[in-house]
Formats: sequence, C-alpha cells, structure tokens
Amino acid sequence: MKILVVDDDKEIVELLSIYIKNEGYEVVKAYSGKVALTKLTEHKDIDLMVLDVMMPVLDGMEVVKTVRQNSQLPILMLSAKTTDVDKIKGLVTGADDYVAKPFNPLEVMARIKSLLRRSTYATTQDEPDKLEIGPLIIQKESHEVWTLTNQSIQLTALEFGILYLLASHPNRVFSADEIFERVWQQESLVSAKTVMVHVSHLRDKIEEATGGEKVIQTVWGVGYKIEDR
Repeated sequence: MKILVVDDDKEIVELLSIYIKNEGYEVVKAYSGKVALTKLTEHKDIDLMVLDVMMPVLDGMEVVKTVRQNSQLPILMLSAKTTDVDKIKGLVTGADDYVAKPFNPLEVMARIKSLLRRSTYATTQDEPDKLEIGPLIIQKESHEVWTLTNQSIQLTALEFGILYLLASHPNRVFSADEIFERVWQQESLVSAKTVMVHVSHLRDKIEEATGGEKVIQTVWGVGYKIEDR
C-alpha cells in the first residue's frame, strides 16, 4: 500500500515516513498542499493521505475540499489546532480522522491502519453485499450508495461504515461508543463528538440526494438507528 504524507515541516514528514515504512507501506512525500495535489495526480495508486492543516498558500482544508470533488481517498489530518471547533471543521470538510500535534507516531500509525482497514474491508458471509433500505441502495464491496432514483451519494470511508452498520441492523439503536468501536475499529475514548460530526455530515448528504429524507434517526440519550420501512 502507498501513503502520501504532506506537511511543510520536513522533519515531521521524515519521522512519519520512518514509522510508515517500518510497517511495510510505501511512502510518497509532499511539503505543500499544491505539491500534494500534483502527487495525487501522478500516483493513482495512493491508498491514504496524512495531511497537515496549517500550510502556506494552499492549506490542508483546501486540499481536502479539492480531493473530495472526485475522490473518497481516506484522509488523516494533523494539526497544532486542538479545539473542538477546529476538529469539527476538518471532519465536516471531508477528512476521515484527526490527530492533534504534538502527536505520538504510534498513535498516527494506529489511525492509519484503522482507516486502511475500513477502506479495504472485504465482504463477509454474514454481511450482505447489497442492502436496500428506505430510499437507499448500498453496495458494500464497492462502497457505493445510490438513491432509488439512481443518484450516487459520495461518502468517505467512515461515513460509509456508519451507514452500512446502521442499515445492516435496522431498528437497532447504536450508541456513539458502539459506532466508534465498530467503524473506527479502535477502543472508544472521547468518541461522541467525533461520531456526531460524521453522522451529521452523512445525514446532510443523504437528505440532499433524496430531497430531505430523514433516514438516520437520533434516539436522544441513547444513539442512532435506521428504521426498516
């Protein structure tokens, strides 16, 4: 697998590259947002991007917006900004996960592996490849979602994971902790706000494509569900 590491701090790029290579992955390096977009064009087989937020000329948020116009590449953002508002802004822009600086490289690697697992997760016997629920048709193996009117809905790997989890267990309520542990495949620590942001973004995309259909329901104080209608 090939991972693009983007940061204007070359020492951070080199540090992460060492850890990534030690796990057997190939590394592509970029030191600006503009170069990152060029690398993505040159290397069509990049599997994930680690992206710094604060960069001159073209910052990480703008890079994410550009990438999301035609790609659902898993994106892990790095930033010295640590407030909830900054994290939410990054996730709503289209990033899949967020790690604050200064970071432990081992934590970054754990997040990378989790995102890669989600994006390459194969169909299993007890999980159907195709689901039809409400106004949606969900294809697990290809990570595609369509409306009944044949309109495609572009989702990130984590958004798709949340949707598939809820849709494959209709009427069951999942707490934010359960969703985080199943979709992120990590132990739940401070997960409620992270899940809330992804669910909100997922809802917006579904409602826009379906003309306002309320597919995901909130059970206040408990979690989220999709009813089998």
